[in-house]
Amino acid sequence: MKLAEKIRTQINKLPQGKTFGYADLGIAKADFQTAAKAVERLQKKGIIKKTSKGVFYKPEQTKFGDLNPNEAELLKPYLFYKGKRIAYITGYALYNELGLTTQMAFTYNIASRGKRIRINKGSIKAKPVKSYAEVTDENYEILGFLDAMKDLKKIPDTDTKTCIAILSGKIKKIKPKQIIETINYALLYPPRVRALLGAILEQQDRTENLKKLRESINPLSQFKLGVKENILSTAPNWNIK
Repeated sequence: MKLAEKIRTQINKLPQGKTFGYADLGIAKADFQTAAKAVERLQKKGIIKKTSKGVFYKPEQTKFGDLNPNEAELLKPYLFYKGKRIAYITGYALYNELGLTTQMAFTYNIASRGKRIRINKGSIKAKPVKSYAEVTDENYEILGFLDAMKDLKKIPDTDTKTCIAILSGKIKKIKPKQIIETINYALLYPPRVRALLGAILEQQDRTENLKKLRESINPLSQFKLGVKENILSTAPNWNIK
């Protein structure tokens, strides 16, 4: 099969509105120049459209015209490098998705360990923040969850009781193996995150892996998170107020 035919076949398999790059089409780097010409022909025919350098999408056609990809799809290419995840969306956009706030994000926060990702294209604006660990497809949800615990007092349009209830509910669904991973990543975060995670786990009687968390916290430290004992009964055990 010729390269142009291969590209057309791969694109036909993609859903409308999904962004993609050359790597998603299974094209070898040595063939990128030839592929670029084939892709350019498809653009001229209106089969695909370009969002940014090396990033394209199949427009969804409606009676009102072609629809652009949603913002999540437009951000996606910035979260991956050579097919591997290197970043994730955090901040208000994530906290809204988790149900912790009704506040909408007009500027996204993109967390990455080794790359500062800044976007200012049309309606899409994003600023970089530092991730506490190397980001992968396996850990980015855990890191985002720990970010929410870190920013507990900063989350707008909500209250502590609601946030703790939501966070506790999500932790309750985490499997034992993932709990160990969550604890290990929490050790990279500020002590208040470790204390809050420890208190929630203890309240749920999931105490088998709490030693690491407890030993990582200065016993004289006090954490003023606005979490009262009637909200989280084990808060005093972790010096949370």
